[in-house]
Formats: sequence, structure tokens, C-alpha cells
Amino acid sequence: MNVASDRRPDPPDLTDALDRLWRQFLPQMFERVSALETAAGPLSAGNLTDAQREMANSSAHKLAGILGSFGLPEGTVLAREAEALCSSGPGAAPAAAARLWEITVVLRSLIQNRK
Repeated sequence: MNVASDRRPDPPDLTDALDRLWRQFLPQMFERVSALETAAGPLSAGNLTDAQREMANSSAHKLAGILGSFGLPEGTVLAREAEALCSSGPGAAPAAAARLWEITVVLRSLIQNRK
């Protein structure tokens, strides 16, 4: 039995409500991606402050939760990876910053192109 084919589509009112919530939270999601982008530079240089690390970590954590709630599991996985990268200590390698930047590009695209 194919479980995916047994899934019923969301009722129209639920879909409309989710779309309204998506639009409501969209600016915050972009702000959180921007916080991750902002952290990538200092992370690369090895001088990410505790405040920047905390902001990036919090932003990634919140993105991980909300993106999954809106049917973007790939976004959740990427946001969790970003959270781990931002949690790394002051000696994080430039490769971590490069990966963080790659993640932000994909997250921004996922958010912009959600249907």
C-alpha cells in the first residue's frame, strides 16, 4: 500500500490558513536568513562575537522549526546544519563559513519559492 497516495489533500480552509500564516511569518524568516548571512563573514575570519553567534544560532533554530511546519523539511535539515555550524567554537574553519553561506542561499531560495 502506498502511504503517499492515501494522504488526503488539506481542506481548502486549512490551506488558506497556512498560506496566511506563511505570509505573516515571511518577513521574520527572511530576517533570520539575513542573520545567518551576517554571521558568515565574521565566522570565516574567526571573530564571530558571542552576541553574533547567539543571534545566528537562535535564527537557525527558529528557522528549523518553522520551515518544517510549513512543509519544507529540506529547510529544516539545512537550518539545523546552520545551527551546528554557528555553535562551533571561535576556531571554526573558513570551510564552516563557506558552508553556512551555501546554506543561506538555499534557504532563501526555498522560502522565496514555496508554493
